[in-house]
Amino acid sequence: MTDFRPAASRRDFMRTLSLGVGASLLAPSAFALPPERKLGVALVGLGKYSTGQLAPALQQTKLCRLVGIVTGSPAKAAQWKQQYQLADKDIYNYQTFDRIIDNPDIDIVYVVTPNALHAEFVVRAAQAGKHVICEKPMATTVADAQHMIAASKKAGKKLGIGYRLHFEPHHQEMMRLGQTQAYGKINHLLTDNGFKFNNDTPWRVSKSLAGGGPLMDMGIYCLQGCLYTKGQVPIAVTAKFAPKADTQLFKEVEAGLNWQMQFADGSTADCRTSYAENLAGRLRAEA
Repeated sequence: MTDFRPAASRRDFMRTLSLGVGASLLAPSAFALPPERKLGVALVGLGKYSTGQLAPALQQTKLCRLVGIVTGSPAKAAQWKQQYQLADKDIYNYQTFDRIIDNPDIDIVYVVTPNALHAEFVVRAAQAGKHVICEKPMATTVADAQHMIAASKKAGKKLGIGYRLHFEPHHQEMMRLGQTQAYGKINHLLTDNGFKFNNDTPWRVSKSLAGGGPLMDMGIYCLQGCLYTKGQVPIAVTAKFAPKADTQLFKEVEAGLNWQMQFADGSTADCRTSYAENLAGRLRAEA
């Protein structure tokens, strides 16, 4: 039986971004740069995550640095310009974003917009000749995800999705233990992830912008945790929505979700996510 909980924060992860937001994205083969030059990153969307975690962490990364921003807010543009000593040429809005093609200082565009806007800016960044990191979830439809992949391939650029736990040491050990059956076959997985949402980022409960509620935001960690621990995809899924105590707040998306996945070898995974309560954030495997 193994019970691991995420030990590294997103900020901790960003500090070691140079070691791989996918090793493939920042691998030497992806860039031919002088050893003293850091990769230039432009953040698209200056919301809570960019402001509180990405930008501060990019001041500490070893092989990359914050070079540019894209925002629809003139006030934010002015604030960020002063705080991070950004040049006017490195500040864009959503209308002028495509001019990034002429900026050789920007190597990577990090898309941190609401989920439904990921596809548009990933495609535009690829067309501008930039490598792209896109926040999770990748997209809100399969068609959008395929469009993003196709655009990156056509441009010959790397596309990485911000599923950081694939590179977090504790979770890599979880993968090793589960997939090699170090303690025997994994018969059951138990995982939960969620928090009490206070509507500080309203787009997260907008169906058109988020694509869904906590499943798209927090529950995907449960999903991927089970898949990479088993090294398998499920053959059947049963799910049930949690009750909505606040029907106004959750009028467009689920407040919570419980689901069970069944695997071909007879093992099961019980998963839970919520925007209505604080959950433990655990991934437990039983052999």
